[in-house]
Amino acid sequence: MNLDFTFQNPTRIHFGRSAMNHLADELKKFGPNILLVYGKNSIKKMGLYDQVIRTLKECGKNVVELPGINSNPRYSQLLEGARLVREHHVDLILAVGGGSVIDCSKGIAMSAYCEGDPWTRYWENGEDVDNPVVPVASILTMTGTASEMNGGSVITHEDKKLKLGRVFPLELASPKFSILNPEFTYSVPKYQMVSGIFDIFSHLMEQYFSGDDDCVSDYLLEGDMLALISAARKAIVNQEDYEARSNIMWCATMGLNKILALSKTQDWEVHMIEHQLGAYTDCAHGIGLAIISVPYYRHIYKYGLHRFVRYAQNIWHVAPEDKTDEQIALEGIQALSDFIAEMGIPQTLREVGATEEMLPLIAESTVKCGGYHVPTTGEVLEILKACY
Repeated sequence: MNLDFTFQNPTRIHFGRSAMNHLADELKKFGPNILLVYGKNSIKKMGLYDQVIRTLKECGKNVVELPGINSNPRYSQLLEGARLVREHHVDLILAVGGGSVIDCSKGIAMSAYCEGDPWTRYWENGEDVDNPVVPVASILTMTGTASEMNGGSVITHEDKKLKLGRVFPLELASPKFSILNPEFTYSVPKYQMVSGIFDIFSHLMEQYFSGDDDCVSDYLLEGDMLALISAARKAIVNQEDYEARSNIMWCATMGLNKILALSKTQDWEVHMIEHQLGAYTDCAHGIGLAIISVPYYRHIYKYGLHRFVRYAQNIWHVAPEDKTDEQIALEGIQALSDFIAEMGIPQTLREVGATEEMLPLIAESTVKCGGYHVPTTGEVLEILKACY
């Protein structure tokens, strides 16, 4: 553990079948005015909306609603939420849904009392938040982002064709409490389930493919990857396998609540490329990550060959006998590709609506970071063409 760190995560997690029993007690800690943020119709179809509204009313809360949050939340939706916060003097933003709903809610919380344009200040320029922030809480219905226990907020500016993420300080943006009942994820369509699964897997790989030291975090990341692979294979067979869905849910939360990133340099280039893919196509985040990952890793593995060899052996159980390190690494990347196919995830950009004309625009607007290697715009374009 060669890099110094300070760690604290303020989110209180209520996990399991009885998690909703804690909602009323948590609500008593906040003022009377609640902004309820959610997606489209799924929480109403599953009966969760009625359950939440009933508890809010029993607690004497005044509820204003912001429905219809997109899977890639829009800046215009964030601004509408900020307006509602100011107009109704909101004391708590309660996000009911997946990561997109929670991300949007955090963005609203940061932006409601911002002086100036929040997008320019907080997402483009990365300025410190210097205004009052409304607390956020969440009830999770789809796993993937770990937004239920981190400070991240990924927002799409539809006019600028930019999808940018901002990780705000945990003490400001992390949900005060999050309710995680794996049964709430049963109603998610299979396509969205596997999208969330790969989003989790990508988070783990983005943190893993960096560094040369013997770091405890790498061993923990490997454990989370192995648990996720096992649970994903069971959930594909039976989407209502409680043990599998609960393990996937906790893999997600642990995967990006910063505990597995301690003393890590990290990569995140796959996410940067996908963000711009999403800005142009509005594709499901995890699906885009899956499409980009294999060509990206085939492009950069030589820069971190030792780590890709370890990944192949420890995650995919590639036998090293009579093979070069390069062969082992490439076999591990192929195993990743096979897992993506096993999950039934699309593997080309054409399948998510990308056109050839979009590729240079995506490459040019992609943020360049990387762990073992920072790609140029030309390299990103080459990777995108390999995905097409």
